[in-house]
Formats: sequence, C-alpha cells, structure tokens
Amino acid sequence: METLQSEEEYEASLEELNTLMKKGEENISDAEADRIEALALAIEAYEDIHYPFPIPKTIPEIVERKRFELNLTQAGLAEMLGLGKAKLSQILSGKQEPDVPFLKAVYHKLGIDPGVLLDNA
Repeated sequence: METLQSEEEYEASLEELNTLMKKGEENISDAEADRIEALALAIEAYEDIHYPFPIPKTIPEIVERKRFELNLTQAGLAEMLGLGKAKLSQILSGKQEPDVPFLKAVYHKLGIDPGVLLDNA
C-alpha cells in the first residue's frame, strides 16, 4: 500500500483522486479504478493518523457521529428513528436527556451497542 509522507503528498493525492473521480465511473479504465482504490486507502490511512475523529464521549456525540457516517440530516435521522425533529434536536443539543424510547430507537435503528449507550448515559 502506498504511504503518504507529507501534507504535500496528501494534498496531491486528494487532487489526483478528485480528477479521476470527475471522469465518472463509466469513463475510467481498470488501471484508473485501481489507482482510485490505492489513493483512497492511502488518504484514509494518512487521515487516520493526522486528522483523527475525536472519540465521542456522550450519547449525543455517539449519535451525531453515526449520523455523519450515514450521511443523514437531522430530519432524516429523526425519521429513521421514528422521532419528532424537535425531540431529536433537543437531545442532540443536550437540552433534553435521552429517554428509553430514544435509546431503544438508537439501538434498533442505528445498531449502537446498548452497553455503549449505558456506559455513556
């Protein structure tokens, strides 16, 4: 696997990846597809070291991170969880404590381990 050694290599890899991705999936060769995969892996490894996500410490942070991973809006997450948008917003902002229906929805719909939820409640 290719290893990026500097911020300059990281930026150049991002630019190369962006250029290849703009071609569209149907317009790239097998070699370019392989290059995209190699660049993505190298970029991810560099980011894991130099731009790590902070470990979430609260239930709202855990849920927000999962929302980010799923690329959902708050409204989309509320719908997925079967909750009102206002209630979700209140919980995520810390203005309301997570209740049992919220925790059950987070467990069943987002697959967040109940042990993690209990440890952070």
